Amino acid sequence: MGYKHLNQFGRDRIEAMLKEGHAKSEIADILKVHKSTVSREIKNRKRKDGRYDAETAQHKAHVKRMYSKYQGMKIESNPVLKALIIEGLKQKRSPDEITGRINKETGYCVINHKAIYKWLYSVYGEQYCKYLCTKRKKKKRQNKDKQPRVMIPNLVSIHAIPGKELRYEGDTFVSPRKCQTTASVAVVVHRKSKLILAKKIPSLKPDNMVNAMRNFHRQAKIKNVVLDRGIENQRHERFGMPAYFADAQSPHQKPLAEGSIGLGRRWFWPKGTDLSKISGGEIKKGVDVLNNKYRKSLGYRSAIEVARECGILKGDFNQKSCT
Repeated sequence: MGYKHLNQFGRDRIEAMLKEGHAKSEIADILKVHKSTVSREIKNRKRKDGRYDAETAQHKAHVKRMYSKYQGMKIESNPVLKALIIEGLKQKRSPDEITGRINKETGYCVINHKAIYKWLYSVYGEQYCKYLCTKRKKKKRQNKDKQPRVMIPNLVSIHAIPGKELRYEGDTFVSPRKCQTTASVAVVVHRKSKLILAKKIPSLKPDNMVNAMRNFHRQAKIKNVVLDRGIENQRHERFGMPAYFADAQSPHQKPLAEGSIGLGRRWFWPKGTDLSKISGGEIKKGVDVLNNKYRKSLGYRSAIEVARECGILKGDFNQKSCT
């Protein structure tokens, strides 16, 4: 016999039949439930004086059901799962990474990332929100100010890539104007593995970008790279690799570079950060964390793992080249 919950009507009938002296088995037959259901109902819902009252019983049932579940209970009631999630958060892994890796290792869906967010936003998990890349629930508005166009000599368009085989995307992010500093960071991302290479540069002068791109070429095999039309890329012919350029005001043509910079912004260097106060070693440390994150798009593998499989890493990759 399947489970069946009693309602107010059923409890009224129990009270009336008990007053008439009917046995519990007879009440169960009339209500079409198991006799144990009636027995437990009378035992657990009766008043302190031992009398069964339908209205009191309904109130007790309502209270029990109301407090039977609470926000974040799936994690809070499982100490082992809770410990795994807290350990992952402290390692700067996102809820999606944590759940994806757990589900992959177990072979079935143990938990969803939405359950982690519900737990984090409850009184039980709010103390661990500090380990998220952002401490707020609402997404921060992005500044959509456009940069002025810069003339690039001997520019080759992204549409002229032989075989349309785009390997790397490059970009830079800078300190805000209010900081009155030119410190910047050059970034290159491998499309297949999503491996991020980054180097702090003193300014966006073309010579600094040349040194950064040559440094990247010593760390990984770069066959070509797509860049924007910023002033820092004017001397692209000295990069030591074929450089192609996205259309003017078209960041969507190099989404991986834009997204990787956004990922670094959310985790380590939010907009407004004075990059002159951030050392090259700190930049490298942050990028290492991102390269070791388990990506859903990579089958919950890290960029380092996929890059090794692709064979793009060189001997200089493990050296401290961002100082």
